[in-house]
Amino acid sequence: MDISPLFESSIFTWVILPLFIFMARVTDVSLGTIRIIYISRGMKLLAPLFGFFEIMIWLVAITLIVQNLNNTIYFLAYGLGFATGNFVGIKIEERLAVGRVVIHVITQMDASQLIENLRKCGYGVTTANAEGSTGPVKLIFTIVDRKEMEKAVNLIRQFNPKAFFSVEDVRIAKEGIFPPSSNSMSKFLKLGRKGK
Repeated sequence: MDISPLFESSIFTWVILPLFIFMARVTDVSLGTIRIIYISRGMKLLAPLFGFFEIMIWLVAITLIVQNLNNTIYFLAYGLGFATGNFVGIKIEERLAVGRVVIHVITQMDASQLIENLRKCGYGVTTANAEGSTGPVKLIFTIVDRKEMEKAVNLIRQFNPKAFFSVEDVRIAKEGIFPPSSNSMSKFLKLGRKGK
């Protein structure tokens, strides 16, 4: 069966190939976003693996563009794929929630209930008394898995709604108290950290 007429048809040229270019860009940019996140988290094995597939897909997409420089639909598909890939990559990263964050809390009111409830949830909590611009404050620090961040923030809002808090990424955290991970991918992701 000869399929060459399919490749020469206008449907292939104006619909199938632009969709392929679009999907290739969505995929390679999404992989690139995840790769950069894994690099920032020190995952030395996973980042290059994602990078390999990212660049291979990109090479296929750019080859199709270069071979068809007179077709502006391909350029639009390429650009839209890039923009969509950024969005998709961010959404994937949010779902994966790789790594840990440190939550800094500064509160003027009694924080004993908040500290107690954070500890009941299995979070390691460090506290210190300090002096703020309006008087004495309590500093509370806890490091949590990113998947647990919303739960910890909700506890802060529940027990101390006017507390100031900030959340920052943590590249490496060792020897702390962390609740058992419910993340099914945690074993897989630990592979990426090997080689340190």
